[in-house]
Amino acid sequence: MLDALWLIPAAPLAGFILILLFGRRLGEPAAGYLAATMVAVSFAVTVGVFFDLLGNDEHHREHVLTLFSWVPVGDLQIDMALLADPLSITMALFITGIGSLIHLFAIGYMHGDPKFSKFFLYLNLFVFSMLMLVLGENLLVTFLGWEGVGACSYFLISFWHTRPSAATAGKKAFVTNRIGDWGVMLAMFLGFTTVGSVSYGALNHAAEEGGIATSTATGIALLLFVGAVGKSAQLPLYLWLPDAMEGPTPVSALIHAATMVTAGVFLMTRMNPMLAAAADWAPEIIAWTGAITALFAASIAVAQNDIKKVLAYSTVSQLGYMFLAVGSGAYVAAIFHMVTHAFFKALMFLGSGSVIHGMHEEQDMRRMGALRVMMPVTAGTFIIGWLAIAGVPPFAGFWSKDEILLFTLASSPVLYVIGLITAILTAYYMTRQVLMVFFGEARWESHAEDHGAHGEFRPHESPPVMLAPLVVLAGLSIVGGVIQLPSFGIIPKGWRHKLEDWLHPVVEPGEAVIKGTSAYDAKVWLAVLAIVCALSGIALAVAVYGRRRLRAIEPQLLADGWRYDAGVSAFMGGPGRRAFDALARFDARVVDGAVNGVATLVASTSGRVRRLQTGNVRSYAGIVGAGVVLVLIWFVIVRGVL
Repeated sequence: MLDALWLIPAAPLAGFILILLFGRRLGEPAAGYLAATMVAVSFAVTVGVFFDLLGNDEHHREHVLTLFSWVPVGDLQIDMALLADPLSITMALFITGIGSLIHLFAIGYMHGDPKFSKFFLYLNLFVFSMLMLVLGENLLVTFLGWEGVGACSYFLISFWHTRPSAATAGKKAFVTNRIGDWGVMLAMFLGFTTVGSVSYGALNHAAEEGGIATSTATGIALLLFVGAVGKSAQLPLYLWLPDAMEGPTPVSALIHAATMVTAGVFLMTRMNPMLAAAADWAPEIIAWTGAITALFAASIAVAQNDIKKVLAYSTVSQLGYMFLAVGSGAYVAAIFHMVTHAFFKALMFLGSGSVIHGMHEEQDMRRMGALRVMMPVTAGTFIIGWLAIAGVPPFAGFWSKDEILLFTLASSPVLYVIGLITAILTAYYMTRQVLMVFFGEARWESHAEDHGAHGEFRPHESPPVMLAPLVVLAGLSIVGGVIQLPSFGIIPKGWRHKLEDWLHPVVEPGEAVIKGTSAYDAKVWLAVLAIVCALSGIALAVAVYGRRRLRAIEPQLLADGWRYDAGVSAFMGGPGRRAFDALARFDARVVDGAVNGVATLVASTSGRVRRLQTGNVRSYAGIVGAGVVLVLIWFVIVRGVL
């Protein structure tokens, strides 16, 4: 199967081409089933490649498939090559697996949309781009996928572009991600200048062997981190992701839970030897950025009323957790949390889509309540996702979050406290969402007239094509933690650290070693503390929103996202715009003026010189004669030849 590696991205690409050519003829639902089938084929091939690699010993779990020479320019020799190793195949497994479920869900969710086939066209192109990103053997192939997912996110977020808010959100995502792309491009240029290659193997090998100066390695690592901050929505560039909820809900699940937003974490993990070779303060910047982002986004989520906005800020917060892990040297924990987060967050986004579908496009949680009776399957699966993200054992999110906190304590007690506070807030605002949507009184009855139902409005459960993915993802959210169970006495040895053993060849250069530290020795008590924190957050939310024993504190400042977005918009529309206009005038008058001035000088000078070219033979003879006389004068008088 390793030689069939090219089929993994080729299948969704084929789906894109077929829908592009025949999408209108296929129509609904055939175009959706075609797109879902192509991603499922990609998943099947990925599973085959996974078992092929698993059959090899850890030192031979790497396979490079060169498709063709892409950029043969002098010393710059770049192949269109794919890399199959534990990291890339782990990413490909949940991209294609969860992607297949999201495609299936979207068939029901997008029912009746006039652009049904175009939606699946974009989805298949997105999956192809994401697979090129993670399977690329070098930075340029990854950058091809990196730009592809950026373009597709623009298409999908602004899919309903007749809404001004959707069109604006798409543009915001596109522009914000360009800032991150600048960092990745400069990192590529610096890496090629230093090593003479943009291949991951060459760059990481040079970093491991000391072939790159500490300052250069720091520069490459931080420039890549700039790209990761843009793509993975970290401060200060997180602001595009909450607005991206304007896109259809399957887009939110695919892009903002399971795939695109995790690209930054993947890139930092792929380049972990470079981070290990960088200055000590570089990983600290990454860890602090992740911790502050996690706490910042969690504080905003406690006051949101849009069902998807809560999940959007939750995604930003959980991505911050992953960067906290990367900065602490816990690359396995970062990937572990990425996988479990893909399970439960995709489940919750699709669950919110099911709620919106059953509530006739209503997204305000204040108009919901008691939906567990009307939508039992959606409610049951959503509750499983809630328990997973809240960190309640034995659900998947508990194991991955606990491992991140363990490594964080070994790295910095202050960051550990921030992580715990964020965990409490996560349990609190997710419990708030569950209570407002599925429990309490049915507030939707008083808003029936808003839907033109004249009092007959009733929520309804989603069709089976939408519920089946929810059930599968709920199962994964329950058992997903088994891929990386910790070394607790009650857990058999054969079940422990499976993901760590699998990823070991890739992350070994940068992975922190915490065995023997006081944090590692107290890991059981730390797990108990994490459980207590999660239950405390849940209990507090129940007291506020369930039993109404405490008054809800939802300041407008938090509802407005600390007014960060508004502040950026005010700056860009005021001083920022004036500064850009001044730069444009400088470019037009000084830069272009200098270029145009030189051109004008050359043109005028050549015009004067041209007048000497009369075309008269006698004039030319006279000039030649005068020249001869001047030459003779030079040799006779000046040089004294005679």
